[in-house]
Order: sequence, then C-alpha cells, then structure tokens
Amino acid sequence: MNAKILRLNKAGTPVSWLSREETATLLVKDQVIWSLGDTVMEIRGGYNRKGDQSILRLPSIVACDGKVHKENFDPPLENKFLFRRDRNICLYCGGKFGVHELSRDHVNPLSRGGKDVWTNVVTSCRRCNNRKADRTPEDSHMKLLAIPFVPNQYEFLYLCNHNVLADQMEFLSVRFSKNIAIS
Repeated sequence: MNAKILRLNKAGTPVSWLSREETATLLVKDQVIWSLGDTVMEIRGGYNRKGDQSILRLPSIVACDGKVHKENFDPPLENKFLFRRDRNICLYCGGKFGVHELSRDHVNPLSRGGKDVWTNVVTSCRRCNNRKADRTPEDSHMKLLAIPFVPNQYEFLYLCNHNVLADQMEFLSVRFSKNIAIS
C-alpha cells in the first residue's frame, strides 16, 4: 500500500504527507492528538503473555501536537507541481501533454523583467513556448486560457500527492479556491 497519511497541526491545518512508518512512530510516541478518516492500514506487532497480538491502526488523517506556525505559506515552484496545477494542459493551445512534452513558460518573460513566481508561470507545450519565445502573449498574438495563481496550502498538498484518498480529498477540497481543478 502506497497511501500517504495526511498530517495536520493541532489547529487542523494540513502540514505534510507521512509514510506509514512515520505515522506509526507518531502514534506510538503519543504525539497524535486526534485523527479522522478511515483506517488505511493495520500494523500487527508481537504477542503478550496472554497471547493477544498488538495491532496499530493507521488513520488516513492525523493531527499532531506541537507549535502552530502562523507564517504565510509559500509553496515551492517546481515544474511537477506547476504541470499538475494546470493538469498537464498547455495554457496556450489547450492540448493535454505528457510531462516530457511540457515546459514552464513565463507569461511576462524574464528578459522583460518578469519574475519566476507562481503568478507569472504557466504550463506550455514546447511548440507554443517556442512560438511565444521571449514575448508576452499579446505580442505573440496568443491567448492565455487561464490566469496563473499561487496554490494555497490545501491545494499544494493535493498537488504533492498522486494518491489522495477520498476522505483526505474531502478534507482538503473544502479549502480549495475556485482556481484549482481536480483531475
């Protein structure tokens, strides 16, 4: 089973994805203060003197004790997350492509003072990126099909995991903006 467990802080804000080993460690160390969702796995341990076997049930969502950081969330800009945000669709021609056929395009080109930030980059097929070159969409007579946006913390965790379970998706999607499309 490759399912990841969604880790929340004690305020209920998603923080990261955990492996089953990391989750088991947190449960055994009593660092999980509450949990949600279905059991995704049972880990069976040894037997006691009565012959009872220990069983550790791993829920799909765990909230852990610790400090709640009030920092602004700044998701790292990587192509794998960008392409997933845009659903592997070129935001110029609308075609759906494999990851190796895609590239990052700067709407306002770097050569013209554009920044390498979420709100200035879109997924582009290589053909459209070459056609646009170092021009703006207007200068190259190409229409942008969607406005680039910064994913929030809930959306970013969705983008990071290709195997989000139904109850995890239900928890995360409540805080999705209207920008994100679930594929």
